[in-house]
Amino acid sequence: MDFFSQTYTAIRGPAAEPQTAVDTITKLADRLAQAPSIADRRASILALKGLARDMPGDVGSMALPALLAALPDASVDADLGKALLETLLVLCDAEPGPGREAALKHADAVLADPNAAQAVFSLLTDPAFYVRFSALQLLSTLLSHRRQAVQAHFLRTSDASSIISVLDEKREIIRNEVLSVIQVLIAQNADIQKIFAFGGAFEKLLGIVTQEGGIEGTVVVQESLACIDTLLRYNVSNQNYFREIGLVPSLCPLFLFPANFPDHIPAPQEFALQFWDIQKAANAQLVLGIVAMLVSSKGGASGDSSMVRFLVELGLASNAPTQLKLLALQSLPHLSPPLALQITPYVPVPETNGEEWDRLEARSALDVIVDIAINGEYSGTMPGPLDATNLGLRSAAVSVFENYARDEEVKLWMLQQLTPDAGGHPVAGAAATLLAGINSLPTSPLSRPAATRLHISTVLFASLVRSSSAAKTLARSIVPTAVPSSSLAGPGDTSSFFVPADNSSAPAQHQQQQQQDTPGDEDDETQTLLQALAEHLSLALLSRTRAVDEREAREWDRCIVGILSLLAQWLWDDPRAVKEVLEAGVLSTLVEPIGQDDVDAAVQGLCAFVLGILYEFDREPGEIPRTTIYPLIMRLGADMLASRMSRLREDERFRSAAPEGAMSVYPRHIAEAQDEGEMWFAWEFVEFWKSNYYTIQRGVHADPNTQRAADSTFPSPVTQCSLAERCLAANPEAATLIASLREVIQRQADDLDALRKASRAQKDELQTKMEGLEGAARKHDEERSTLLKKVEALEEAARSRDEERDALQAQVASLAQELESVQEKRREQEKEHEDLLVFLEELSAKRKRDKEALRAAGQEVSEDEDEGDGDEEE
Repeated sequence: MDFFSQTYTAIRGPAAEPQTAVDTITKLADRLAQAPSIADRRASILALKGLARDMPGDVGSMALPALLAALPDASVDADLGKALLETLLVLCDAEPGPGREAALKHADAVLADPNAAQAVFSLLTDPAFYVRFSALQLLSTLLSHRRQAVQAHFLRTSDASSIISVLDEKREIIRNEVLSVIQVLIAQNADIQKIFAFGGAFEKLLGIVTQEGGIEGTVVVQESLACIDTLLRYNVSNQNYFREIGLVPSLCPLFLFPANFPDHIPAPQEFALQFWDIQKAANAQLVLGIVAMLVSSKGGASGDSSMVRFLVELGLASNAPTQLKLLALQSLPHLSPPLALQITPYVPVPETNGEEWDRLEARSALDVIVDIAINGEYSGTMPGPLDATNLGLRSAAVSVFENYARDEEVKLWMLQQLTPDAGGHPVAGAAATLLAGINSLPTSPLSRPAATRLHISTVLFASLVRSSSAAKTLARSIVPTAVPSSSLAGPGDTSSFFVPADNSSAPAQHQQQQQQDTPGDEDDETQTLLQALAEHLSLALLSRTRAVDEREAREWDRCIVGILSLLAQWLWDDPRAVKEVLEAGVLSTLVEPIGQDDVDAAVQGLCAFVLGILYEFDREPGEIPRTTIYPLIMRLGADMLASRMSRLREDERFRSAAPEGAMSVYPRHIAEAQDEGEMWFAWEFVEFWKSNYYTIQRGVHADPNTQRAADSTFPSPVTQCSLAERCLAANPEAATLIASLREVIQRQADDLDALRKASRAQKDELQTKMEGLEGAARKHDEERSTLLKKVEALEEAARSRDEERDALQAQVASLAQELESVQEKRREQEKEHEDLLVFLEELSAKRKRDKEALRAAGQEVSEDEDEGDGDEEE
């Protein structure tokens, strides 16, 4: 009752006259600023709170200074503090619309007062529930409006740990609110991130994650992990501190994968097989991002072998969602993962909706990587759309394999596995999967899975022969065996397969001779892998002309692009391979598409490029010398070949290739699904093409009898060996020259390896710097955007103030005119009043003279008149 009576008295006024809302707000603000009683001030705040909902602009302009002045005393009385903070929240909070400008103006006023901003931070430690919760809500609102200004106040506060201590709050509603506040407060500010990190935020946030059940938890876990990710992202200092305090091993157990798990013990089944929902996948995705950041950053590889194995097991031998496997594999390419590790993969039991799983025999991680890349997830046993996620997983597997195959020894070992040994044991494991994929050309009707399988197989094999003369020499000796079509066809794949090899195995003696002699000395019935690829190219181009629709034609184009890309990298600087493929009849196959108008631009460009490579490196004596190829080039036109290659360079599919994977969206007019994707060019091939494009462009203009363009500096090691062998056949005394050239070759090979290692190190360093610069650029862009918004707001406020000033000036002029009119009327009234007084005085004098005349005449005068006279005399 006291509150209502006091409020009524304040509104009613002393004279019990009705007041306007502006008068009421003014009186309440004065009372808040001057009243000594807490109850009176609380009553004023509550009244202002009610008025603020309907008239926020008036309350903010007239009462906001008094409200801010009362903030330091909010901790004295919990009810007063709650009402005060809620009033400020009403003034500063507004949805997008007409009231947002006033809310931003009020937020600026709050942040312009240093004492008020510091008081809000100090109230976070208040023991009263509603005071602390309201302070968090107000801080969250201010951050949404002016994040950088709030961050500046936080850095100036005397007790920056006040907000960190709120993480220990047992009441969930406050803890959840502070997580949202922290996530915005630490964004793009390295200094605040360091304060939180060294203030114990990592331990408190991980404690919340553990209390909520790890990745099985709710959105609270997601927000906690998002805070940890923000504290670590682009902040090397915090990353090092996170490692130093020993928190890295606590991440893997969130997935039920033990920390520091021995390599010789299989991964626990409770880790490999889990039930996944949307929230759990979101939480796991954040943890994976943190793990990938720690293991890929500088200094993260040492001591993190258990985390690397965790990524391998999650990406290759678990039932995690495809998106999580994709993230795990994307974290591996730069780590040289232990692909010799034995893992136990699982596959889902058909028609069980993922609730039952079969455990397969242990395999090496390399076998599973190749299987995923070529056949897809779970060896292609679960048919599904080839969308961006599924193709992204296979592209990530390709990246892991390519990084693993950068080592020269790994290349040679892998190629040796592709050839049956002397005992007749068949090719097995990853080598068998790769050989089956590259040696099998599907026939019409062509399905997308079959085309993708062949295309990825060519990409994997190209990584084995690229930039290695020894690997190319060994690859020429591969004689593929027949592969049953049933072992290659995935679910839903109705394509049959063409197997060019006739023999299931080759005698050991014949294989040994094959490695020593040129392919021209082989038996006619034996077909090498290189010859099989030439035949595949011819058949694919023929099948493309017979495609039943545009979709199938596009899939055949992808197969052709894959084969041509592999041939280009294999034939480069390998005259013996050029001789072998020319004798296989590939020349006419390449020439025909170049001159046709209805052929895909990518196919034409690659055919021209491979034709130029054949002409450039045709240096071995054979059936088709350079003088035979040159007339064909002249008939087509060297300028046309250069034009075809230039069109390939400008092709969107070629330009979309990136280091993280070549993925492009399938054309909507022929796509079966909205998110359907496709793969065309691998990043490594694009880099190879850019490095050698101009060499081939110059080479096709050269005379067949001149030195090739690639030999402008010095002959390649392979060419040096060929020249030495011919000299030795002509002159036995040239053995000394052979030995000398071999030493030169060895030195050049060593120098080349050193340059490659230095190049990779520089590339990694530049990539790290690029990531840092990209982060700084994003930060600058956001700051620029914030400043532009602030400038726009200031300009709008200036325009508003100018309009208010003009309105006030007009109002002042109008009031001045009214005042002049009133004063003129008053002067006229005063003059009339003076005239009346003079007239009255004259009338009184005349009456007095009349009475005296009557008395002198002896007439009687009434008493009233006498009394009147007496009164007048008095």
